[in-house]
Amino acid sequence: MTHDILDEQQRHLAQLLEAIQRCAWFLHESEAKIDWPIDPEWLAEHKKNVDLFETLAAINERFAKLQDSLASAMRHGALLAGEATESFLKVLAFFEKQGVIDATSDWQRCRAVRNMAAHEYATNYAEIAEHFNLLHELSATLFHASRRLVGWSIEQLGITPASQDFSAEFDHIFA
Repeated sequence: MTHDILDEQQRHLAQLLEAIQRCAWFLHESEAKIDWPIDPEWLAEHKKNVDLFETLAAINERFAKLQDSLASAMRHGALLAGEATESFLKVLAFFEKQGVIDATSDWQRCRAVRNMAAHEYATNYAEIAEHFNLLHELSATLFHASRRLVGWSIEQLGITPASQDFSAEFDHIFA
């Protein structure tokens, strides 16, 4: 019975790793539709461009989903590695020591910027542009953590993404 539970837990991490690859690729592709950095005046001039704002909404959502998927996979990976998981700060500290994230403060910065979008309904285009420029800048942090976590899971736990459906696209992000 215990072996079945372990297999199930390993499969769950493999599925989370695949989700990370998928989320990272979709975020990367949405960001590729925008000429960065976003200029506030340009944004105000295009305030009725549905395609633009759908892309920006997708970037918000995909950034959040990638960070959530990473958090779930880190907690699950730490659990499988026998590390403390009762607080996410301990999980972050473990993965900082493992070199998966550069610093806990980077993770917290990503979370703070992401949370601002969830509660902001601004019509100040300078603020909107600043938010998306920050998200774009911080996406690199999540992309690198994604790559490192997938690598760590393979090296330390012998767990690969559940399928290779997004592996080539994921690798393309770093090419």
